[in-house]
Amino acid sequence: MKHFLENSNFSVESYLEIFDRTKFLKNKFKNSESHDFLNGKTLVMIFEKQSTRTRLSFEAGMFQLGGHSIYLNTRDSQLGRGEPIEDAAQVISRMSDIVMIRTHEHVTIEKFARHSKVPVINGLTNFFHPCQILADVYTYIEKFDSIENREIAWIGDSNNVCNSWIQASKIFNFNLKISSPEGYKPKENLLSITKDKINIIDDPYEAAKNSDVIITDVWASMGDEKELNKREKDFSSWQVNKKMMSLARKNCIFMHCLPAHRNKEVTSEVIDGPQSVVWDEAENRLHTQKALMEYMLT
Repeated sequence: MKHFLENSNFSVESYLEIFDRTKFLKNKFKNSESHDFLNGKTLVMIFEKQSTRTRLSFEAGMFQLGGHSIYLNTRDSQLGRGEPIEDAAQVISRMSDIVMIRTHEHVTIEKFARHSKVPVINGLTNFFHPCQILADVYTYIEKFDSIENREIAWIGDSNNVCNSWIQASKIFNFNLKISSPEGYKPKENLLSITKDKINIIDDPYEAAKNSDVIITDVWASMGDEKELNKREKDFSSWQVNKKMMSLARKNCIFMHCLPAHRNKEVTSEVIDGPQSVVWDEAENRLHTQKALMEYMLT
Protein backbone atom coordinates (compact mmCIF):
# COMPACT_ATOMS: atom_id res chain seq x y z
CA MET A 1 0.00 0.00 0.00
CA LYS A 2 1.32 3.42 -1.01
CA HIS A 3 1.27 6.47 1.28
CA PHE A 4 2.34 9.96 0.19
CA LEU A 5 3.42 11.67 3.40
CA GLU A 6 6.55 13.37 2.06
CA ASN A 7 8.26 13.62 -1.31
CA SER A 8 10.92 11.05 -0.39
CA ASN A 9 8.20 8.34 -0.32
CA PHE A 10 8.38 8.01 -4.12
CA SER A 11 11.21 7.42 -6.57
CA VAL A 12 11.87 9.61 -9.58
CA GLU A 13 10.49 6.81 -11.77
CA SER A 14 7.20 6.95 -9.85
CA TYR A 15 7.02 10.72 -10.28
CA LEU A 16 7.66 10.50 -14.01
CA GLU A 17 4.84 7.96 -14.28
CA ILE A 18 2.55 10.32 -12.35
CA PHE A 19 3.59 13.25 -14.57
CA ASP A 20 2.86 11.28 -17.74
CA ARG A 21 -0.59 10.52 -16.40
CA THR A 22 -1.02 14.16 -15.33
CA LYS A 23 -0.50 15.28 -18.92
CA PHE A 24 -3.06 12.73 -20.13
CA LEU A 25 -5.67 13.71 -17.53
CA LYS A 26 -5.10 17.44 -18.07
CA ASN A 27 -5.70 17.02 -21.80
CA LYS A 28 -8.91 15.14 -21.04
CA PHE A 29 -10.02 17.98 -18.76
CA LYS A 30 -9.14 20.70 -21.29
CA ASN A 31 -11.05 18.88 -24.04
CA SER A 32 -14.08 18.32 -21.76
CA GLU A 33 -13.69 14.56 -22.21
CA SER A 34 -14.86 12.10 -19.58
CA HIS A 35 -12.09 10.57 -17.45
CA ASP A 36 -13.97 8.84 -14.64
CA PHE A 37 -11.27 6.26 -13.95
CA LEU A 38 -11.98 6.19 -10.19
CA ASN A 39 -15.69 5.59 -10.56
CA GLY A 40 -17.26 4.59 -7.24
CA LYS A 41 -14.17 5.45 -5.16
CA THR A 42 -14.48 7.56 -2.00
CA LEU A 43 -11.97 10.13 -0.80
CA VAL A 44 -12.16 11.34 2.80
CA MET A 45 -10.58 14.75 3.37
CA ILE A 46 -9.67 15.63 6.97
CA PHE A 47 -8.90 19.29 7.66
CA GLU A 48 -7.36 20.61 10.85
CA LYS A 49 -6.10 23.70 8.98
CA GLN A 50 -7.90 26.14 6.70
CA SER A 51 -7.65 25.57 2.96
CA THR A 52 -8.73 26.90 -0.42
CA ARG A 53 -6.60 25.27 -3.14
CA THR A 54 -6.11 21.93 -1.34
CA ARG A 55 -9.80 21.34 -0.69
CA LEU A 56 -10.90 22.60 -4.09
CA SER A 57 -8.34 20.60 -6.06
CA PHE A 58 -8.93 17.32 -4.21
CA GLU A 59 -12.72 17.62 -4.11
CA ALA A 60 -13.07 18.68 -7.74
CA GLY A 61 -10.42 16.17 -8.78
CA MET A 62 -12.13 13.15 -7.26
CA PHE A 63 -15.48 14.26 -8.72
CA GLN A 64 -13.94 14.58 -12.20
CA LEU A 65 -12.45 11.09 -11.82
CA GLY A 66 -15.93 9.73 -11.14
CA GLY A 67 -15.58 9.30 -7.39
CA HIS A 68 -16.94 11.02 -4.31
CA SER A 69 -15.32 13.08 -1.58
CA ILE A 70 -16.31 13.59 2.04
CA TYR A 71 -15.13 16.67 3.95
CA LEU A 72 -14.37 16.37 7.67
CA ASN A 73 -12.93 19.04 9.92
CA THR A 74 -11.84 18.68 13.51
CA ARG A 75 -14.43 21.19 14.72
CA ASP A 76 -17.37 19.09 13.53
CA SER A 77 -16.07 15.56 14.10
CA GLN A 78 -15.03 13.45 17.07
CA LEU A 79 -11.39 14.18 16.22
CA GLY A 80 -11.98 17.62 17.70
CA ARG A 81 -13.21 16.06 20.94
CA GLY A 82 -10.13 14.01 21.60
CA GLU A 83 -10.76 10.76 19.71
CA PRO A 84 -7.38 9.05 19.35
CA ILE A 85 -6.00 9.39 15.84
CA GLU A 86 -5.32 5.63 15.80
CA ASP A 87 -9.01 4.89 16.37
CA ALA A 88 -10.13 7.44 13.78
CA ALA A 89 -7.79 5.89 11.22
CA GLN A 90 -9.25 2.43 11.82
CA VAL A 91 -12.83 3.64 11.32
CA ILE A 92 -12.33 6.12 8.47
CA SER A 93 -10.18 3.76 6.42
CA ARG A 94 -12.84 1.01 6.67
CA MET A 95 -15.38 3.34 5.03
CA SER A 96 -13.27 4.89 2.27
CA ASP A 97 -10.73 4.11 -0.44
CA ILE A 98 -8.20 6.90 0.15
CA VAL A 99 -7.66 9.63 2.76
CA MET A 100 -6.14 13.11 2.51
CA ILE A 101 -5.16 14.90 5.72
CA ARG A 102 -4.22 18.56 6.25
CA THR A 103 -3.00 18.91 9.81
CA HIS A 104 -0.53 20.67 12.10
CA GLU A 105 1.97 18.12 13.41
CA HIS A 106 3.59 15.74 10.95
CA VAL A 107 3.55 12.98 13.55
CA THR A 108 -0.27 13.05 13.37
CA ILE A 109 -0.39 11.98 9.75
CA GLU A 110 2.36 9.41 10.30
CA LYS A 111 0.34 7.87 13.13
CA PHE A 112 -2.83 7.89 11.03
CA ALA A 113 -1.05 6.18 8.12
CA ARG A 114 0.33 3.43 10.38
CA HIS A 115 -3.21 2.47 11.40
CA SER A 116 -4.94 3.07 8.06
CA LYS A 117 -6.11 0.28 5.78
CA VAL A 118 -6.10 2.61 2.74
CA PRO A 119 -3.56 5.01 1.17
CA VAL A 120 -3.01 8.34 2.93
CA ILE A 121 -1.98 11.63 1.29
CA ASN A 122 -0.38 14.55 3.09
CA GLY A 123 -2.37 17.67 2.16
CA LEU A 124 0.01 19.77 4.30
CA THR A 125 1.64 19.55 7.71
CA ASN A 126 3.85 22.00 9.55
CA PHE A 127 6.90 20.14 8.22
CA PHE A 128 6.06 19.09 4.64
CA HIS A 129 3.78 20.04 1.74
CA PRO A 130 4.52 17.31 -0.84
CA CYS A 131 1.48 17.92 -3.05
CA GLN A 132 2.63 21.48 -3.70
CA ILE A 133 6.02 20.31 -4.91
CA LEU A 134 4.31 17.68 -7.09
CA ALA A 135 2.48 20.52 -8.87
CA ASP A 136 5.50 22.84 -8.92
CA VAL A 137 7.91 20.35 -10.46
CA TYR A 138 5.30 19.31 -13.02
CA THR A 139 4.72 22.98 -13.90
CA TYR A 140 8.43 23.41 -14.63
CA ILE A 141 8.69 20.17 -16.63
CA GLU A 142 5.56 21.09 -18.59
CA LYS A 143 7.31 24.25 -19.78
CA PHE A 144 10.95 23.16 -20.04
CA ASP A 145 10.86 19.32 -20.29
CA SER A 146 13.35 18.63 -17.47
CA ILE A 147 14.28 20.15 -14.12
CA GLU A 148 17.47 18.12 -13.80
CA ASN A 149 20.60 20.23 -13.14
CA ARG A 150 18.56 23.45 -13.02
CA GLU A 151 19.27 26.23 -10.53
CA ILE A 152 16.36 26.77 -8.14
CA ALA A 153 16.37 29.66 -5.66
CA TRP A 154 14.22 29.66 -2.54
CA ILE A 155 13.91 33.18 -1.08
CA GLY A 156 12.36 33.60 2.37
CA ASP A 157 11.22 31.48 5.30
CA SER A 158 12.50 27.90 5.37
CA ASN A 159 9.03 26.51 6.00
CA ASN A 160 7.22 23.29 5.09
CA VAL A 161 7.25 24.07 1.36
CA CYS A 162 10.98 24.76 1.49
CA ASN A 163 11.48 21.45 3.31
CA SER A 164 9.69 19.63 0.52
CA TRP A 165 11.83 21.40 -2.11
CA ILE A 166 14.91 20.20 -0.19
CA GLN A 167 13.74 16.59 -0.52
CA ALA A 168 12.86 17.13 -4.18
CA SER A 169 16.37 18.36 -4.99
CA LYS A 170 17.76 14.90 -4.31
CA ILE A 171 14.98 13.08 -6.16
CA PHE A 172 15.04 15.22 -9.32
CA ASN A 173 18.75 16.10 -9.23
CA PHE A 174 18.57 19.90 -9.33
CA ASN A 175 20.56 22.49 -7.37
CA LEU A 176 18.70 24.38 -4.65
CA LYS A 177 19.90 27.71 -3.31
CA ILE A 178 18.22 28.77 -0.06
CA SER A 179 18.36 32.32 1.27
CA SER A 180 16.70 33.02 4.62
CA PRO A 181 17.34 35.52 7.42
CA GLU A 182 19.24 34.35 10.48
CA GLY A 183 16.91 32.34 12.68
CA TYR A 184 14.77 31.14 9.76
CA LYS A 185 17.24 28.84 7.97
CA PRO A 186 16.55 25.14 7.24
CA LYS A 187 17.08 22.51 9.91
CA GLU A 188 20.47 20.77 9.71
CA ASN A 189 19.03 17.26 9.99
CA LEU A 190 17.03 17.82 6.80
CA LEU A 191 19.98 19.31 4.94
CA SER A 192 22.26 16.43 5.90
CA ILE A 193 20.57 14.02 3.46
CA THR A 194 20.94 16.35 0.46
CA LYS A 195 24.04 18.40 1.24
CA ASP A 196 25.54 18.04 -2.23
CA LYS A 197 22.44 19.62 -3.83
CA ILE A 198 21.89 22.51 -1.36
CA ASN A 199 23.66 25.85 -1.08
CA ILE A 200 22.77 28.19 1.79
CA ILE A 201 23.31 31.81 0.70
CA ASP A 202 22.82 34.71 3.10
CA ASP A 203 22.28 37.40 0.45
CA PRO A 204 18.95 36.85 -1.39
CA TYR A 205 20.12 38.80 -4.45
CA GLU A 206 23.19 36.58 -4.69
CA ALA A 207 20.93 33.52 -4.48
CA ALA A 208 18.78 34.85 -7.31
CA LYS A 209 21.71 35.21 -9.73
CA ASN A 210 21.56 32.85 -12.74
CA SER A 211 18.55 30.99 -11.35
CA ASP A 212 16.04 29.12 -13.50
CA VAL A 213 13.31 29.38 -10.88
CA ILE A 214 12.78 31.83 -8.02
CA ILE A 215 10.32 30.69 -5.35
CA THR A 216 8.97 32.36 -2.25
CA ASP A 217 6.14 31.94 0.25
CA VAL A 218 4.44 34.02 2.90
CA TRP A 219 6.70 35.32 5.65
CA ALA A 220 4.36 34.03 8.38
CA SER A 221 2.85 30.60 7.75
CA MET A 222 -0.37 29.40 9.40
CA GLY A 223 0.27 29.37 13.13
CA ASP A 224 2.99 32.05 12.94
CA GLU A 225 0.66 35.02 12.54
CA LYS A 226 1.42 36.29 16.05
CA GLU A 227 5.01 36.87 14.88
CA LEU A 228 3.95 38.82 11.78
CA ASN A 229 5.25 42.24 12.81
CA LYS A 230 8.65 40.85 13.78
CA ARG A 231 8.84 38.72 10.66
CA GLU A 232 8.00 41.63 8.37
CA LYS A 233 11.03 43.46 9.75
CA ASP A 234 13.27 40.39 9.61
CA PHE A 235 12.29 39.54 6.02
CA SER A 236 12.17 43.07 4.58
CA SER A 237 15.27 42.45 2.43
CA TRP A 238 13.89 39.12 1.13
CA GLN A 239 11.10 40.53 -1.02
CA VAL A 240 11.06 39.15 -4.55
CA ASN A 241 10.92 42.19 -6.82
CA LYS A 242 11.80 43.24 -10.37
CA LYS A 243 15.43 43.92 -9.44
CA MET A 244 15.84 40.43 -7.99
CA MET A 245 14.21 38.77 -10.99
CA SER A 246 16.52 40.70 -13.33
CA LEU A 247 19.50 38.88 -11.81
CA ALA A 248 18.13 35.48 -12.80
CA ARG A 249 18.41 33.81 -16.19
CA LYS A 250 16.39 35.29 -19.02
CA ASN A 251 13.80 32.50 -19.03
CA CYS A 252 13.56 32.27 -15.22
CA ILE A 253 10.08 31.72 -13.84
CA PHE A 254 8.57 32.84 -10.54
CA MET A 255 6.64 30.46 -8.28
CA HIS A 256 4.50 30.93 -5.17
CA CYS A 257 2.17 28.32 -3.64
CA LEU A 258 -0.43 31.00 -2.74
CA PRO A 259 -2.10 32.75 -1.07
CA ALA A 260 0.34 35.63 -1.52
CA HIS A 261 0.65 38.85 0.43
CA ARG A 262 1.23 41.30 -2.39
CA ASN A 263 4.01 43.82 -1.90
CA LYS A 264 5.26 41.86 1.12
CA GLU A 265 7.15 38.70 0.09
CA VAL A 266 6.56 39.50 -3.61
CA THR A 267 5.62 42.64 -5.49
CA SER A 268 2.46 42.79 -7.60
CA GLU A 269 4.69 43.62 -10.56
CA VAL A 270 6.37 40.20 -10.28
CA ILE A 271 3.37 38.04 -9.42
CA ASP A 272 1.36 39.55 -12.28
CA GLY A 273 4.35 39.73 -14.62
CA PRO A 274 5.34 37.59 -17.61
CA GLN A 275 7.73 35.38 -15.59
CA SER A 276 5.08 34.37 -13.05
CA VAL A 277 3.55 30.89 -13.31
CA VAL A 278 1.56 31.00 -10.06
CA TRP A 279 -1.81 30.42 -11.75
CA ASP A 280 -0.41 27.44 -13.67
CA GLU A 281 0.93 26.05 -10.38
CA ALA A 282 -2.48 26.43 -8.75
CA GLU A 283 -4.30 24.73 -11.63
CA ASN A 284 -1.74 21.93 -11.75
CA ARG A 285 -2.58 21.04 -8.16
CA LEU A 286 -5.82 19.69 -9.64
CA HIS A 287 -4.23 17.64 -12.40
CA THR A 288 -1.23 16.25 -10.50
CA GLN A 289 -3.37 15.21 -7.54
CA LYS A 290 -5.80 13.43 -9.82
CA ALA A 291 -2.88 11.48 -11.27
CA LEU A 292 -1.55 10.90 -7.75
CA MET A 293 -4.84 9.45 -6.48
CA GLU A 294 -5.14 7.22 -9.52
CA TYR A 295 -1.55 6.02 -9.07
CA MET A 296 -2.13 5.22 -5.40
CA LEU A 297 -5.34 3.32 -6.05
CA THR A 298 -4.11 1.14 -8.90
